[in-house]
Amino acid sequence: MGSATIFFWLQLPNVTKNYRTALTITGIVTLIATYHYIRIFNSWSEAFTVASKDGGDYTVQLTGAPFNDGYRYVDWLLTVPLLLIELILVMKLPQAETVSLSWKLGLASALMVALGYPGEIQEDLSVRWFWWCLSMIPFCYVVFTLAVGLAEATSKQPSPAAASLASAARYLTVLSWCTYPFVYMVKSVGLAGPAATMYEQVGYSLADVLAKAVFGVLIWAIAAEKSAVEESGKLLPN
Repeated sequence: MGSATIFFWLQLPNVTKNYRTALTITGIVTLIATYHYIRIFNSWSEAFTVASKDGGDYTVQLTGAPFNDGYRYVDWLLTVPLLLIELILVMKLPQAETVSLSWKLGLASALMVALGYPGEIQEDLSVRWFWWCLSMIPFCYVVFTLAVGLAEATSKQPSPAAASLASAARYLTVLSWCTYPFVYMVKSVGLAGPAATMYEQVGYSLADVLAKAVFGVLIWAIAAEKSAVEESGKLLPN
């Protein structure tokens, strides 16, 4: 995540002004994620200890300090709306549509994260499922908008390459996002204890890399392609 931040910001001079805001936000997203992953790592290290007695197998034991997964939800609350906004900005839609979509998708995604957290900290499975169902309402709205609502705007991109990249960014977001509800359900399908926590943390981490770092590379690629098209257009004789 940290390396992605450096890359995105180093690329700012290589795109036109129209796309620098989107690329700046991309770097902010991965920077926020970097900070929170450091906090998650430190909290994990404080909550568990790994030891080997007399050269035998390693064992994992609780230290008594709680593992704080709230850092992940704070990260999502900040970064998920920004991820959607950067995609809208790089597509360069009409201003009114850009503002409208940014507000709608930003608020819907923040509501999705906020509704998911109460269920994440519950041990009662019925309560977890209740909050999961509530968070899926804004989730489905956002996914539908990405998969269907932005299809026409994607087709209007200035080059086939830009359209293809924008489409890939949309569907990567949909694909990576669809992993989160399934990882969320890990503790609701019979798994518990260290195994459930391990699967959950690995699943969320892999999804985050796709949804932020890899997605950010696509945002950069779209910005670079559209910048090249615009610059070549300016160089053509009148």
